[in-house]
Amino acid sequence: MDINYLFLILALIAEILGTVGGFGSSVFFVPIGNLYFDYHSVLGLTALFHLSSNISKILLFKSGLDKRLLISIGIPSVVFVILGGILSRYINSLLLELFLGLFLILISSFFLIKKNYKIKANSANAVTGGILSGFSAGLLGTGGAIRGLTMAAFNLEKDIFIATSAFIDFVIDFSRTFVYYRNGYMHKHDMIYIPFLVLIGITGTYLGKKILTKIPQEKFRIISLILIFAIGLFSLINLW
Repeated sequence: MDINYLFLILALIAEILGTVGGFGSSVFFVPIGNLYFDYHSVLGLTALFHLSSNISKILLFKSGLDKRLLISIGIPSVVFVILGGILSRYINSLLLELFLGLFLILISSFFLIKKNYKIKANSANAVTGGILSGFSAGLLGTGGAIRGLTMAAFNLEKDIFIATSAFIDFVIDFSRTFVYYRNGYMHKHDMIYIPFLVLIGITGTYLGKKILTKIPQEKFRIISLILIFAIGLFSLINLW
């Protein structure tokens, strides 16, 4: 059984950072996965990995869900993650990696510079955030940062924020799993990692929650943003 254990360790770190930072693990997992697999395989693994990860978050942060945001962000996210997933089949994987690197650098730079930036809490912005985060998740494999920015405007309690975001993410992942499967992104030789990634999703979420109870999320958020920027830059250098 040929398994890369360093990849699994990095996946666990990605899940912990994603839970604590509030961005979701895919923002770390996708560029890490690109070091070991082709881009389309990473998209397939990310969707399956996230299903278990988000179920864990929903169960561990079960303080309630914001039904208004589930509808206004969730529905357009599902529609556009399907569109993004379909388009990913027709765009060269090198271009997708380039877009991902640029996306990570731009989104992390924005959050680092505009630390207190908030969009207006209204339905139009919620729908727009859902469209952009869903499309990005389908095309590039990650859209949690955009959804996080959108949801932050509504001043939710931390546990409700995470549970609601995880529920939306779960529906997104469930939807794109079928698209990626039809695209041929899920290969038999990669499925050996799924049991490990399921366990990592549960363990990483649990450890992330424990850390959140002891250390302010904002400190980890800044660390996460710096790491996202560094990963984006590394992705571009590695691609070049």
